[in-house]
Amino acid sequence: MIYIKKPEEIETLQEGGRRHAYILSEVAKIVKPGVSTQDLEDLARTLIAEGGDTASFLNYTPQGADRPYPAALCVSINDEIVHGIPNEDPRVLDEGDIVSLDLGLTHEGLITDSAITVGVGKIDPEDKKLMEYCKEALHLGIKAARGGGHVGDIGYAIETFARAHKINLCEGLSGHGVGYKVHEDPFVENVGDKGKGDLLKPGMVIAIEPMMTFGTTKTILLDDGYTYITKDGSTAVHFEHTIAITDGEAIILTK
Repeated sequence: MIYIKKPEEIETLQEGGRRHAYILSEVAKIVKPGVSTQDLEDLARTLIAEGGDTASFLNYTPQGADRPYPAALCVSINDEIVHGIPNEDPRVLDEGDIVSLDLGLTHEGLITDSAITVGVGKIDPEDKKLMEYCKEALHLGIKAARGGGHVGDIGYAIETFARAHKINLCEGLSGHGVGYKVHEDPFVENVGDKGKGDLLKPGMVIAIEPMMTFGTTKTILLDDGYTYITKDGSTAVHFEHTIAITDGEAIILTK
């Protein structure tokens, strides 16, 4: 079922999204060589608690999972695409690593979802280029998300950009509706056809999240039940915003 949020709920999501963006930016600031994934998790939890909010991912069990997610933050390094667990077998960051930070925040009962990818120290120019491409693809996906359009318009915009720049989209991973729950309808795929898929209506809240690599599209789910990696070990990047659909340009809630 696709939920339409009320104007006052959109306002609450905007405030939650502002807090969300602040937390991600603060965690990103400590991404340096020698810092551990546990350090990142600890800071995220501290900042969430200081704001009086809660971590949406902590103890959340998505459909198909065998156990609840054990952390507030997802930290995915290099060939890890999404959902890396920071606190079960903490890793120390090395110079040149590429780190994706993915967070869900619940503010006054409403959920936002956002992710950024950052480099550790001096990074490979190709990795920097990949991150810039992914950010641009996210921007284009958001630009295509307008009331009266279709979910396929978003995927078409992202996929067209990726093909033009010879980038691959990680298979089987997509965006989604969000707000009352971490995952709601509709699925928001990073590939699609213009004019196809669910109708976009004002008040819909969705998370758009391209996940890209210069390597294979194929992915593997690790034994921890959450972490997806690229099948060929290539570096992956991930950017995500939660947006609200309007009659015109979408509102970026996690700005």
